[in-house]
Amino acid sequence: MNPANPHTSLRGDPRFDALITMAADLAGRFDPQRLLERILRHTMALLDCDSGSICTVDEAAGTYRKEVDLGVGCLSGRTFPLDEGVTGEVVRARRSVVFDEYAQVRGGHIAARDRGELHGVIGVPILSNGAIIGTCVVFSRDPDRRFTDADVTLVELFATHAAIAIANARLHALAAEKERQAAVLAERERVMRDVHDTVGRGLATVLLHLDDAERAIGRADDPVGALGRARSAARTALTETQRSVLGFDPGLTDAAALAEAVRLELSWMESAAGVSTRLIVIGDPVALPPETGRQLLRIVQEALTNVLEHAGARTVRVGLVYGGHTVSVLIEDDGRGFDVASVTAEPRRALGLQGLLARAQHLGGTLQIESTRGWGTRIRAEVPRWPAVDSERTRWRVLVAHEHELVRAGLVRVLTDQEPDIQVVGEVSETRSVVEAYELLRPHVVLAPLDHPHVDGVQLTAYLRAIDPEAAVVLLVPSFSDERVRGAAQIGATGFVEEHTDAAGLVRAVVAAARGDTLLTPEVFSVLTAPDDPLLTPREREVRDLVARGLPDKQIAVLLQISVKTVEKHVGAILRKTGAANRTELAGLRRD
Repeated sequence: MNPANPHTSLRGDPRFDALITMAADLAGRFDPQRLLERILRHTMALLDCDSGSICTVDEAAGTYRKEVDLGVGCLSGRTFPLDEGVTGEVVRARRSVVFDEYAQVRGGHIAARDRGELHGVIGVPILSNGAIIGTCVVFSRDPDRRFTDADVTLVELFATHAAIAIANARLHALAAEKERQAAVLAERERVMRDVHDTVGRGLATVLLHLDDAERAIGRADDPVGALGRARSAARTALTETQRSVLGFDPGLTDAAALAEAVRLELSWMESAAGVSTRLIVIGDPVALPPETGRQLLRIVQEALTNVLEHAGARTVRVGLVYGGHTVSVLIEDDGRGFDVASVTAEPRRALGLQGLLARAQHLGGTLQIESTRGWGTRIRAEVPRWPAVDSERTRWRVLVAHEHELVRAGLVRVLTDQEPDIQVVGEVSETRSVVEAYELLRPHVVLAPLDHPHVDGVQLTAYLRAIDPEAAVVLLVPSFSDERVRGAAQIGATGFVEEHTDAAGLVRAVVAAARGDTLLTPEVFSVLTAPDDPLLTPREREVRDLVARGLPDKQIAVLLQISVKTVEKHVGAILRKTGAANRTELAGLRRD
């Protein structure tokens, strides 16, 4: 024997080869029926027999089922009582049994014409955690064959393989059943959400018309018109509910269908409640997967239903935003608003919000809800155009504005290719529309040209800073020496990039603006630097002047009555904004 391989002497032994084959079968592709048949065939071959069966046992039900039956009988798939056949003998004995003649087996199922051919019989239990889950039975046709204890041990060994196969089959069946139940529950939840949407919207409309009828009666007017509208709304709600339950939603796959469907929803809202509505489409509409279009429309429908039922709004705006890799829907109202935390803490009150969140997550997207009492609500659902998009990643959101489509496409391509953390959430061709797009999208950065025939970069910056003092605007300028650059900086533009700059320079400026920093090249700094630099806050100018005098941070902190850490923060901000490499360079710039 080779000491390095103690099993070398076993090679060529049929029993050893059969065990190796069985191990490979169990480790390979799982097919329980074929695997049990292979186990039985290996067992019969080693015992030089050609008949046998493997059964599964259900002691609680008092039955067993022949999973594989070879050689005689052909009873595979049949179920029998546990008090019959070789399996019944094994279960009664709770151990392996051996018979010299098949005629000794009580209640055998072999046909009378075949019984005379069968003589010796081995039946062994297939065990799992001490319980009998099946049996392995082998028949001999040799009248002189007498099965030995060694034969029993061999069959019991193969029965352990059968136990693994049966246990795995049951686990697979259990997993499949749980998967089926999960799918049923998911579909049930989807239907519940759809019914909630359609029924809620329909009932809200009916109630509004009934309120009109009640007021008409109170004024001694004719309520017939309002009642007729209520009847029509109820009929429409019934039809929509049936369509939701039966799955008859129209397709929303082409680029225009989703916008048209949303327009119809807004028209319904105007007619139902007299609310002023508006639809804004930003970017180039693209065809969407059917499920994406359907769920986005449902998000809009449910959000509008919530507005109608709870908000008391006068105006509603819906935005469809087609970005580079995502599609977003935004719903804004000027209603009474609510406390998001308190509502989401109560499952019954939060049913509608949970439905919105579930829909967005179903598409691999995100949902944001912003609301303030007395100031309305803003809901934003953003989903990927394609499921492969990583929706969990935090990225800098950029709105790109340029009148020329080719330039705009180039800017989008550069930003998305050069910096994975940048997400272009919208593209606008007219700068006059940037303010409206900004209010809907709330991007981290707006990238726009300084030159524009209608609204130039200085005016655009002023408009954006008026609605949001923290708005970050990066302007594409023909030259840093343009006198408008200083004017834009005074108003609050965050960064400037010359039109002939390279991709890396553009990306650096946009990322700096997204982080709240101001990245100024030496050329820009030379244009903007003045005794009272408008890029610095009053406190930063005080700190800069003291740094220029050579004072250390501790002394500056004492003079300004602030902490040393605050001084360090101001110095860092000043270095970033001025482009100075260190305090010495900053002092030199100040003396210049």
